[in-house]
Amino acid sequence: MTISLFLSFCSFACADELTAEIQKTYDSIKTFEADFTQTLTNAASKEQEVRTGKITFKQPSLLRWDSITPEKELLIVGESVVWDYFPEDQLALKYRTKQLFNSKTMLKFISGQARLEEDFAVENQGDDNGLIKLKLIPLEPETGLVLAYVWVDPAKKMLTKVLVVDFYGNGNEVSMNNIKIDPEVSDDQFVFSPPKGVEVEDNTVNE
Repeated sequence: MTISLFLSFCSFACADELTAEIQKTYDSIKTFEADFTQTLTNAASKEQEVRTGKITFKQPSLLRWDSITPEKELLIVGESVVWDYFPEDQLALKYRTKQLFNSKTMLKFISGQARLEEDFAVENQGDDNGLIKLKLIPLEPETGLVLAYVWVDPAKKMLTKVLVVDFYGNGNEVSMNNIKIDPEVSDDQFVFSPPKGVEVEDNTVNE
């Protein structure tokens, strides 16, 4: 076996072992909290929008995504219903949870719902500033995801950064820091009732 062939084989074999460890981590933790920075890049204009906030997760798939800057947005993923609330616009969007997780969205990566070893060809690209970088090529590409990269904390075996690239080359990158594993998290954080006067766009009624 040539050196180049061996290295190529190792990159995929080592990746399989690592993805199994990552999935084991997400299956074992009950909750986690983290601060996030999200960078959205427009491929055509090269313009970027940067958002910051906090993520709270609770098994099996409860998620609270609190964007604070540049404007407030609250995304609540409940057991059966998802709310996306924009306070400044006085608008709340309502979806079924299954609608959100039917595709390979960023939220699936963050919550550990994306099965790396089942949905992607995974290549271990080695160390990147102390993190392990994995290249993910979807076995069934979608318009919203044709390529992804994840950066893994080698100690925690958790994703600390995710970059998703869509069909048009637009990038959605989320970096997480101050990750806390298994803090006390109340179920109340994943319940939302639209405030009085807020317009509700219900996308569950025509299913």
